[in-house]
Amino acid sequence: MPRVFVTGIGLITSIGNDAASVTSSLRELRHGFELYPPFQPDDIPVKVAAPVKGFQTDSTDPEDWTFPERYRIRREVIRGMAPHGVYAWCAMQQAIEDAKLAEADYSNAHTGLYAASGGSPHLMGHMLQRMHTLGVMRCSPLGIVASISGTLNFNLVAHFRIKGASCGFSSACASSSHALGYAYDDLTLGRQKRMFVVGAEDGNVDSILPFAGMRALSLQKDPVLASRPFDAARDGFVGTGGAAVLVLETEDEVARRGAKVYCEVAGWGQASDGHNVAISHPDGEGLRQAIEHALRSSGTPAEAVDYINAHATSTPIGDISEARALKAVFKTPEKRPAVSSTKALTGHGLSLAGAMESAFCALSIRDGFMPGSAHISRLDPECEGLNIIRSTQAAAPNVVLNNSSGFGGANVSLVFRRAT
Repeated sequence: MPRVFVTGIGLITSIGNDAASVTSSLRELRHGFELYPPFQPDDIPVKVAAPVKGFQTDSTDPEDWTFPERYRIRREVIRGMAPHGVYAWCAMQQAIEDAKLAEADYSNAHTGLYAASGGSPHLMGHMLQRMHTLGVMRCSPLGIVASISGTLNFNLVAHFRIKGASCGFSSACASSSHALGYAYDDLTLGRQKRMFVVGAEDGNVDSILPFAGMRALSLQKDPVLASRPFDAARDGFVGTGGAAVLVLETEDEVARRGAKVYCEVAGWGQASDGHNVAISHPDGEGLRQAIEHALRSSGTPAEAVDYINAHATSTPIGDISEARALKAVFKTPEKRPAVSSTKALTGHGLSLAGAMESAFCALSIRDGFMPGSAHISRLDPECEGLNIIRSTQAAAPNVVLNNSSGFGGANVSLVFRRAT
């Protein structure tokens, strides 16, 4: 089967709005958390979030939104977008420029787009409120395409004139990892020559705060203490939004264009827990199987993995589940790969997480570093024996694993390899 490579990256995140600034933040362990102003009323127990900087998308009227001057979005286009649609639009522009693609390269039947988001609860709530109080015909004609979970692929496929395969993925926090895995399959099976993989989320009150009802969000008031995966005192995750776009191309397209590459996508695996609608299997059974499938499909022995970007969100149950899965796969303590969770810096991006962290893996391979797992004061005893790195390592990883887990016990593991 043809090999698949990452040739372009675009990022709008809480730790930077381009690959260069994100790389700097990852190297320096610079987080994106703050006391989020909308969370400060006394009746809201959650105080910390990791918002995107440089954008203002709080209004329900997209014509009021502001974003960095380098981007231009026409009025008729932005009216059909969610806030995270704007983030994704900007990240798409970056990825296209980074991969040095002309419109003729991507607007054809050989190029597709797979996307993942949870939709926009903020815009959906606004539209439904108008419908119930003002009448059906007072809703925006584009309210549906701006707010439901397929909004990313609707907008990006239409406005970037994508003519190949397109689909939206919905498996909660595993969504954009599923998108990347299936994009890889389409490329290796010869169905497409190039795929855009997109993950994005609003990252505002309506997309983050409902998780407080699940007791899943950190209640810390100090931004430095709020997201600390693998720490014994962790108490939940910190919500974030933004967008990540990766360009995947077959080796023939890379050769034809003379394209630079970040790394090879070597394979992937998935498995389900079959355990609980919201909580990971206590022993990480589904994730263990997903990792084993990914290693097998990519022809990678466990001892060849250098670094793992863990899903670890900083929840009490989820981090332990993943730690147990890693110990079950990587059995020899002295040979275990370096492990970190970059959610200690970015927060948890929900559907965005897999694509964003895959981009981080590609950057770490290309630029020769492994980001540390920040904010650990005392390692959870369950995590003892894992090689959890607390500071950024200058060593260049050759093989990197990226894990994602979602509601219902959906687990995805992706393998990235240094291009040779």
